[in-house]
Parts: sequence; C-alpha cells; structure tokens
Amino acid sequence: MSALGNSTIDGGALAPEAVAQNAGALERTWSTKPGVWAWVCTVDHKVIGRRYVITAFAMFLAGGIEAALMRAQLARPENGFLGADRYNQIFTTHGTTMMFLFAVPMMTAMGLYFVPLMIGARSVAFPRLNAFGYWTYLVGIGLLYVALLTNHAPDTGWFAYVPLSETLYAPGHRVDVWAQLVTFTEIAALCAAVNIIVTVFKMRAPGMSVNRIPLFVWAQLVVAFMIVFAMPAVAAGSTLMLAADRAIHMQWFIPARGGDVLLWQHIFWFFGHPEVYIIFLPALGMVTPIVETFCRRPVVGYGAIVMANIATAFFAFGLWVHHMFATPLPELGDSLFTAASLVIAIPSAVQIFCWIATMWTGRPRLTVPMLFVLGFLFTFINGGITGVMLASVPFDRQAHDTFFVVAHLHYVLLGGGVMPLFAGLYFWFPKFTGRLLRNGLGKWHFWLFLIGVNVTFFPMHILGLDGMPRRIYTYLASTGWGPLNLLSSLGAATIAISVIIFLVNVVLSWRGGAVAGPNPWGASGLEWATASPPPPYNFAYPLIVSSAHPLWDAHAALPVATGLRTDRREVLTTTTFDARPDARHSSPRESIWPFYLALCMGVVFIGSIFRPYWVLIGTALSLAGLFGWGWQSTRPIERERIALPNGALVERT
Repeated sequence: MSALGNSTIDGGALAPEAVAQNAGALERTWSTKPGVWAWVCTVDHKVIGRRYVITAFAMFLAGGIEAALMRAQLARPENGFLGADRYNQIFTTHGTTMMFLFAVPMMTAMGLYFVPLMIGARSVAFPRLNAFGYWTYLVGIGLLYVALLTNHAPDTGWFAYVPLSETLYAPGHRVDVWAQLVTFTEIAALCAAVNIIVTVFKMRAPGMSVNRIPLFVWAQLVVAFMIVFAMPAVAAGSTLMLAADRAIHMQWFIPARGGDVLLWQHIFWFFGHPEVYIIFLPALGMVTPIVETFCRRPVVGYGAIVMANIATAFFAFGLWVHHMFATPLPELGDSLFTAASLVIAIPSAVQIFCWIATMWTGRPRLTVPMLFVLGFLFTFINGGITGVMLASVPFDRQAHDTFFVVAHLHYVLLGGGVMPLFAGLYFWFPKFTGRLLRNGLGKWHFWLFLIGVNVTFFPMHILGLDGMPRRIYTYLASTGWGPLNLLSSLGAATIAISVIIFLVNVVLSWRGGAVAGPNPWGASGLEWATASPPPPYNFAYPLIVSSAHPLWDAHAALPVATGLRTDRREVLTTTTFDARPDARHSSPRESIWPFYLALCMGVVFIGSIFRPYWVLIGTALSLAGLFGWGWQSTRPIERERIALPNGALVERT
C-alpha cells in the first residue's frame, strides 16, 4: 500500500474532456483481454459476480427440477415413479443444492457485484481471492452432480444426521461426497465474506461515513460477519470430524466407541440456523432500496433497520437448539431457546414496520419489483407465524419431522429469500445488462409464482398436522393424504411455469429489451451514477458523497477526488468510520493461480474420499500454487515525485 501522495479533493465536477481522457486510459488499464486464457484469469468483481449469479441460478433450476421429481413421486399414493434409493438421493441433493449451492452463493454474489458499486469503489479488496472462491465453488458443484449422475449422490438428507451417515448405516462414498462438498462451499463463502468486510470498511467513497452506508451494504456486512462465525463450525464438523469418523475410524459420533450423536446436531445447527438468516438478511437488504425508489422517499427508520440487522445476527446464534426439541435435552435449556426463538421475531418485525411506514407516507408505484416486495411481505409473514408456533416446545414435538416443518421452511425461504431476490433481479437487471426486463412477462411471472408457492406449500401445513412425516418416498392410499399431495404437486407445476416465463423474459430482454440508461428508475444509490452496464473501472474518479441518498440530495454533478493513477490499477482506501481519504492501493491484475489453486483443492478433498495419499499430492501441488501466487504478487518498490505547497519537489516511496 502506498501513501496517498498527490490525491486531492476536488470541490466540483471536472470538464467533460478531462473525464473522457481519463476514462480512455482507465479502460485500457482495467479491461480484461479477450480470449479463453483471460476469461479464466480475470479478477474483475463484476465478471465474477455475474458468473456467481448465473451459476447459482442454474443451481436453483437444478434444485427445482429435483423438487418437481419429488412432487411427481408424491402426487399419488404408492407411486412407482421413483424408487426409495433414487428418491433419497434426489431429496438430499435438492436440499444440499438449495441451501449450499444456490441460496448462500446467490446472496453473496449479489454483494460481490454490487457492494463496490454502491460504495463508489473500483473493485473489491482482494480480487484474486474473489476469483479463487468462485472456482472453488464450481469444483464443489462438479463433485455433487457427477455423483448424482453416476448414482453416487448423498442420500442422508442435507443435514447428514449421525449415526445414519456413519459407515455402519451409509457404506460407500455417498456421505463422503456430501462432507467434502460442504467444505468447498464453506471455503468459497469465507472468501466472499472476508472480501466484503474489508471492502466495506476500507474502500468506501470519501464522505460515506458509517451512517451513510446503503442498507443493502449494511446487510451484506452483517452477513459477512455471520459467515465468518458460522461456516467454520460446519466445515470442521464435516471435514475434520464426520469424514474422519468414516475414513480413519475416529470416534466423534459413534456411541459404541464413546462418541456422541447429539454433538453432530449441535455443530450442524450452530451453523444451520444462522444460515437461514445468512440467506434472509441480504434479501431484506434488497427490499429497502426498491421500496425507497418506488415510493420516492427515503426509508423510514434507517437506524432502526441497521440495528435490526445486527440484532438478528446476534440472536441467530442463540437459538439452534430449537431444531433439537425432540432430543433429550434439559427442560430449562428448552425454555431458554424457546424464548430466543420468539425474541428474534422482533427485529424482523421492526424492518417490516419501517417498510410499511415508508409505503404509507410515500407514493408507491406498483412496478414488478414492488409487486415481488408485496408478495414477499404476505408470504414471509405467514412463514414467520408458523415459525413462532414451532418455537413452542409442546407444538414442536407434535409437528417435528412432519410436512408442517417443510411448509414453514419453504414459506420462509421462498417468501423471505427468493421473492426479494426476484425483486432485486428485476430492479438491477438494467445495471447488469443495460436493458430493462419486459413488464408484461414480469407480471405473469409474479402472479403465477405467488399462486404456485401458496398452492404448493399451504396444503403441507394440513398434511403435517394430519401426521404425514417428511422424507418418505410413498404412502398408503388409506392415509387420505393423496388429494392434498396432488394439489401440492399442481402448485409446483405452476411455480415451474412461472420460472420458465422469467427465463424467456431474460433471454428476450437481454437480446432486444428497451435500453435502460444509467439510472432508469431515478434511484438514489451510487451504483446508478455510472453507466449500465458499468465500465471495467466502475467510476472514472472516486465520487464524494455527503448524504445517504447522494443522487437525490446532490443538486449538481457529484464532486470527485482526483490523483489516482491511470496507468496501473489503483484504488483509493479510506478510513473505517468517517471514510476520509487514507491511501492509494495497487489492485492486482489477472492471474491463473486462483484457478490453479481451486483445482488443487479439488485434488486434496475429492482425492481424500478415495485414497489418503491424494491429500499429500494435492497439498504439494497447492504449495507450488501458493508460491506462484506470492511470486506474482511481488512488485518493485516505486518512488514518486510529490510537489509540496512551497513548490519544492520531493521523492518518496
């Protein structure tokens, strides 16, 4: 990191000729060269963020196809469409895909793409680490789906409860695939989290003090800290404990050898319950700018929403035991975790009241993003109510492991995660592509999706109360569960049609949709202050902000900071709280080493499933990659000439 040097704060906008000349030089410096090699080596946060989004959405489609297969199997009693073994693999792959390969990566991908744009930065803090995280995530996807296609997919559920997942009951390598897949996704999530934390703290535009950070960025920051605390638990549990139990006969979870089966549940749900909020909080962060933009006023209760995000993250780590009420735990412990499960509804309610107050005092426009926000409120509140019901120990013990829990989970995740995500995709699609999605197809998509979600999952509440257990591949006609299961399957078909309409809309609009321009919605955030799609360098000059809604409150073009070099990739770092200019920092260029190291990780973890010596081979290859990465990161000490106020010239390192 070099000294700030001759960076200055300019009080007004620069001449257009100077901006154009600067932009031309930056284009040459920051662009990724054409070709396959450059495509693999790129470290542009927008390119990697877009790849993350597309890959995670492909996983959403894969998980949806698996869900459709399960609904086809359960549509009528004693159905022979899928056998028990295939059904077990598909429902495990569905849950694993949606939780590990779609929901969390999609939310972090939106952050990796938009956080730098929203805070006025040219890149993320660690571009190569960002690329490494994506390639690691892709290796994990390959592992799971090759296993599924070869009939070796995991079959013990996305939570892999012991002793079911121990070698005594699950021989072969199916559970090992699940354990190592989790490791890949957790490493990728940690890479993204570290990047977002440092980017937000050190790369905000001058003037963007902590009380002016966009609420979507606040949500991403809070979630990044949650990932740092939550993900190591499951990574250690799956790789160091469960995989070790299976591969080298450790004794962590085997009661006959002194192990404890409940230890796995504690470890898994210490990660598993915060994961719901890791998915949910970024989605809420998407809601706020949409409500502000289409109600034409700042959100009511900025500070309350920030505190609600932090409170949710704090309480999320204190209620994992409510997944274990059916296990023999002390009654006092159950009571405490019941209280925590009830308390966490309060910060979520605070955010909902803030949005309702914003709509009440604003002038809402029912665009497609706003329709999805309203659908989210309706669906998520219903899911939240059943969550409060399940926080009660007597009710939970009755409904435990029934379809009631399946209904609650999907109301929360589809209502609280996917609907805000669709709202965000409609809202920011112009920034991704430069074109607007079609309004008519968007409304068809919304209404069919809303109807489909409720027709699919509301009957599951009744099935659960009627005693239908989850994770069964068939049932007898005499149970009377057939009609509601058929209705639920018809609802799933409606969801599938709505998603197909969305895909058609994306393809048609991307190829020939209306040109959006930099700010088609008249929004207030910095991401709308640059072109759509953004240039490789994001902003020609670092923007200076003086409010939480810079594009609404500025009466002329935003002032800018000057002094960053254009002949090399350079970013401006700022102080943590007040965002005062602090230093100039060189940003790395393209590199093959993130891709290479991700492949080495594959050799280590995938190889360990079959032969222990692959760990040594993969580690040796990784050390070579780390050496190459470090070698490429070295650069000569540079000296620059600085003009002092008295006219003298000095050189400094």
